[in-house]
Amino acid sequence: MLEAVRNAFRLPDLRQKLFITFSLLAFYRLAANIPLPGVDHQALSSIFQQNDNILLNFLNFFSGGGLSRMGVMALGVYPYITASIILQLLIPIIPALEELSKEGEGGRAKINQYTLWMTIPLAILQAIAQGTLLSSNAVGNIPVLPNWGFSPGDLMSTITIIVGMTAGTMLGVWIGQLITEQGIGNGISLIIFAGILSNVPFQLQLLSQNPVLLVVFIVVTIATIILIVWVQEGQRRIPVQYGKRVRTMRGNRMMMVGGQSTYIPLRVNTAGMIPLIFSQSLLILPSTLASYFVGRTDWIGAIANAILQFFSPTNAFYWVFYFLLTAAFTYFYTDVMFRQQNLPETLQKQGGFIPGIRPGPRTEQYLNNVLGRITLVGALFLGFMAVLPFLIGSLVDLLFGGGTGVLTNYNSLIISSSGMLIVVGVVLDTMKQIEAQLMMRNYEGFIR
Repeated sequence: MLEAVRNAFRLPDLRQKLFITFSLLAFYRLAANIPLPGVDHQALSSIFQQNDNILLNFLNFFSGGGLSRMGVMALGVYPYITASIILQLLIPIIPALEELSKEGEGGRAKINQYTLWMTIPLAILQAIAQGTLLSSNAVGNIPVLPNWGFSPGDLMSTITIIVGMTAGTMLGVWIGQLITEQGIGNGISLIIFAGILSNVPFQLQLLSQNPVLLVVFIVVTIATIILIVWVQEGQRRIPVQYGKRVRTMRGNRMMMVGGQSTYIPLRVNTAGMIPLIFSQSLLILPSTLASYFVGRTDWIGAIANAILQFFSPTNAFYWVFYFLLTAAFTYFYTDVMFRQQNLPETLQKQGGFIPGIRPGPRTEQYLNNVLGRITLVGALFLGFMAVLPFLIGSLVDLLFGGGTGVLTNYNSLIISSSGMLIVVGVVLDTMKQIEAQLMMRNYEGFIR
């Protein structure tokens, strides 16, 4: 592997791509420190030191730690990811989008343009929502944005914050696309990857107060990464045979073409970490809405307190629902992605068939059955990753006694479960792209 790294830096064009990637990531991290006006950073630091607000931790995670700094990159590229997911779900529903998805490179470029357009209003809405949240009493009675509001006296400050956060998101998306086009790897994923790793020193500092606990979490992190790699690379290869066809050449000559064998790789975890996002978003919604009514003394306040207690990470039922929702969304999103590929129809058009299976509906039924079986493994795996913080926290509290704070702080892993899925996926994808570049020049890659 070290030799492969040296070979990668020896090639001028590949070295230039790596330099562009690192430079753009460094520029993004520097831009994340540009502050927004009208932010009480002392109050912001106090809120995140408490670390007990599920919604803030969730938003801070997907912003790459930008929300905890409340700079121009406070939203990160999460609005763009949301727009991408929405369009993916709308493609099989809206015929016009479905036709675009079948038009090749031109159709994909048009869908990407729609995604960029959708990102702007989503970023504005998310900026308003986060500003309202940080200026309210829902985050510990500490207004982080004291001048937030749409009254005449606060309007200019509010608009400045909204425009700054939206512009930061679009700048981040532009940097990500530059990395994808000019550098190595998927730019958007690398930006999130860099944000996740930037929080690792802080987590290590917290855990270093207990050396035994630090060793436990390092071992757990390494074991989890090995499990993620094993499952992420797992696939079921469906053999495909292409029949020979007769092609007429010049001079009335006949030539037999085709007849080769290949396979369809059905991944165990096709959905990636999207089911974790869906399920966590749904679980956060009730407690977020209830937090605005906690201070009331009537029956509404009592219901709000009950909802907060039920959807608290300290409640085992929260993690049971998290597991079940993650498994259900895994099947849902995998089915959506598989239907968009339309493999049975594509095979039939290209003259391919699965040995022993008739083309058409029988092939579709066979692929759906195989996909359903292997997705069960992927759903159980993602469900396990969802509840891993609770399992580890409960084990640590049992071994070390109460007061460790691990069970309450469900993100106290060195890298959270969702973060590890992203980190491992980005590293594997980037390594494969570098390996492809090296293999084109007859060098050994990383994965050999």
